[in-house]
Amino acid sequence: MPVVAAGGRWGMSTDVNEAPSGTADAAGIPGPGSKRRKARRGGRWKVLAGAGILVLLAGAGVAVLGPFGDGDDAQPAASADGTSLVAVREGPLSTQVTLSGTLSYAAHRDGTPYAVVNQAKGIYTWVPSEGREIGCGRALYRVDEKPVVLICGGTPAYRALSVGDEGREVRDLNGNLVKLGYAEKSELDPRSDHYGSETAEAVSELQDELGVVRTGRLDLGDAVFLPGPLLVTKAMAKAGTRAAPGGQVAQATSARRQVTVELDPGQQSQVKVGDRTQITLPDNRTTPGKVSRIGTVAKSGDGEGGDKSDSSGSTIPVYVTLTRPKDAGKLDEAPVRVQITTDGIAKALIVPVTALMGRAGGGYVVEVADPANGQRRRLVPVTLGIFDNGNGLVQVSGELAPGDHVVVPAS
Repeated sequence: MPVVAAGGRWGMSTDVNEAPSGTADAAGIPGPGSKRRKARRGGRWKVLAGAGILVLLAGAGVAVLGPFGDGDDAQPAASADGTSLVAVREGPLSTQVTLSGTLSYAAHRDGTPYAVVNQAKGIYTWVPSEGREIGCGRALYRVDEKPVVLICGGTPAYRALSVGDEGREVRDLNGNLVKLGYAEKSELDPRSDHYGSETAEAVSELQDELGVVRTGRLDLGDAVFLPGPLLVTKAMAKAGTRAAPGGQVAQATSARRQVTVELDPGQQSQVKVGDRTQITLPDNRTTPGKVSRIGTVAKSGDGEGGDKSDSSGSTIPVYVTLTRPKDAGKLDEAPVRVQITTDGIAKALIVPVTALMGRAGGGYVVEVADPANGQRRRLVPVTLGIFDNGNGLVQVSGELAPGDHVVVPAS
C-alpha cells in the first residue's frame, strides 16, 4: 500500500506479484460530467501498485509530461497540487510475474542428485572428484583399471546387453552410438529399441576407443546409464577400496543449467510452459530463458507463526531453462531474480497505473486534461486490459486516443 508523506512525497508498494483485484472506495468522487470543486485542500491519493486501483481527490492545475517520461530530459514538473500530465500512447505491452529463484544444475525432477551406482566387481582404481564433468561415452570411473562408460539415458543398467535384446536402455544406447559418431543414421536407427548387428558393431567401435576388449556386447557393470553429461557433486567411493555391485560411487547432476522458482498457487494459472523469462544474475547481468516445466504438487511451507499445517505458505516449483547457459558460468545454488512474461499484446492503448481512479458504483475512470489549459478536465470511463506490473503500466480502452493527456501524481 502507498504511503503519502508530509510535503506530498509518494511511496508505493513494489510488490509486482499482486493481481488486479477489488474496487476502490470512491466515495466523494464525482461521476463523469459532474462539476468538481475548485478548492480541495487536504486531498489524498490512494494507490495499489500492480493491482491498478487508485482513488483520487486532487485539485486543478497540472504540468505536462511527455509519453511516460521518454528521454533523459523528460522530468515531470509538479504543480501546486502535486499532479502532472502524461500522454496516452499506443504500442506493445506485456505483463510479468517477478519471483526469486535459485540457479543450479538440473537433476531429478524433485531436485535431488543422481546416484552413480556401480555393478562391477573389483577394486576402484579411479573415481572422479567433485566438480568433474563427464560426457556421454566417456569413462565415469575405473574398476581394476577397466573404464566404466557413461551412457546417457534414463533407464538404469540392470542386465547384460547383446544381439537380440530389446528395451528402453537399448534405445538409449543406440541413440548414444549414433550421436557420438560410432554409427551413421543410415546404418543404425537412433530411436530403435532393438540390439542388432549394427548395434554390436558400433559397441565394438566404442570399446576400441575406450581401450578395452572388443566384444560387441555390454556386460552388466560395463556401463552406467544416467541422464548426462554429468557433473559430479560428491565422490562417495575412494580409489583403492573394493567395488561391489550396488555400491554408490558418487552423486551427480546433469551439466544442464536451470533456475527453480517457487510460485504461489494463486498465480499458477498465469504461468505456462514456454513463457519467456529474463533472469537477473547475482552480478546484475541478465540472460534470457523460458519456462520448461511446472510442478504439479505444491510444496508445503510454514504458515503464520511457523504452523506447518497452515497451507498458506505452499508453493509450486517452476523450472526455467537458460537460453544461453554459458552466461551463468560456474554459479551453483546462486540466488537470482526471474521475470516471467505471461501475456502480451502488440497494439495497446497504454496509461500509467497511477492514472486510474475508482468510480462510485464500480469501474474505473481516468482524468483527461487539456495540456494548454489545465483547468479543463473530464472524466473518461475505461475498461482495463493487461498490466505491466514491472513498469507500472496498464492497457485501457474507452474514449481515449494516443496523445491525450491523463492526470497522474507528480513524481
